[in-house]
Amino acid sequence: MKTVLNWSSGKDAAMAYFLLQQNTQYEVVQLLTTINKENDRIVMHGVRESLLEMQATRMNLPLEKIYLPSSPANEIYQMKMESALTKLKTQDIKAAVFGDLFLEDLKAYRESQLAKIGMEAIFPLWKMNTTELVRKLEATGIEAIIVCVNEKCLGKEFLGRKVDLDLLDDLPANVDPCGENGEYHSFVYNAPFFSDPIRIHKGEIVYKKYPAAKESDGTSGFYFLDLIAGNTSS
Repeated sequence: MKTVLNWSSGKDAAMAYFLLQQNTQYEVVQLLTTINKENDRIVMHGVRESLLEMQATRMNLPLEKIYLPSSPANEIYQMKMESALTKLKTQDIKAAVFGDLFLEDLKAYRESQLAKIGMEAIFPLWKMNTTELVRKLEATGIEAIIVCVNEKCLGKEFLGRKVDLDLLDDLPANVDPCGENGEYHSFVYNAPFFSDPIRIHKGEIVYKKYPAAKESDGTSGFYFLDLIAGNTSS
């Protein structure tokens, strides 16, 4: 079955892809990513669009982009996503893959939205132990660094940290090892399915506030690490 992978540029999407490569039932033929059209960066991860394109090139997969305004209303997101997936369905793509782990309401939402257009939702990582997932990342050679942290959960000193077993020793007890509750987001710069690694430099750290998921919570602050493509990693 041909599938589209919702590609965030981070470790969970990468592991989902790695696992599907071992499953002959599914074939990932397309990447799909949401982009903040105001700054040409991946939504919530803050990674430059140019680095996203480098990932797609190294995976040898076509990349479909959905351009969204900053902090879009849910109706706009739904409309844009449905339009993109409906177009992909005409290419005989019958399912969409997500790297979600245990957020039941998010899984149900994705399934209901896809059902409207007659597509299946696939969750290769569902209910996987997140500590074990970090171990699998390291074992399989998927290399990612933290590029965004929620200030309510982690300090900006975690930006640029590699997602590995050493990181687990330093994470606060209330932070999920994979940041599944939005504590942090990552960028994959090397993987066994990349033709070669992406060399990166660590740029400036930027702080931004966004409306919280619940209106009563006010705003949420996030620190972002700007990554810049380079000839050598640093």
